[in-house]
Amino acid sequence: MSVKPEHYDIIRRPVITEKATLASQANAVVFEVAIDANKPQIKEAVEAVFGVKVKAVNTVTTKGKVKRFRGRLGTRSDVKKAYVTLEEGNAIDVTTGL
Repeated sequence: MSVKPEHYDIIRRPVITEKATLASQANAVVFEVAIDANKPQIKEAVEAVFGVKVKAVNTVTTKGKVKRFRGRLGTRSDVKKAYVTLEEGNAIDVTTGL
């Protein structure tokens, strides 16, 4: 499977938080992905870019909060995260760049 340019449009960046670190103990990696990406597209992109076998993909969409900035109301962007569970023996080191 070759890496297509649109695979880099689907996977935005890895999420490095305390919860994502706990998920990595269960052989899962968390990525911020495009809002319109679906699970089969995310699976194909991760397998092509990182060369690993994906077992499952779970997604969660976080709605943007309304916040004040210099007295004006603004809305943060909606964010979609993908929890990608890898097959046994596969690993992705998100601390290094692509």
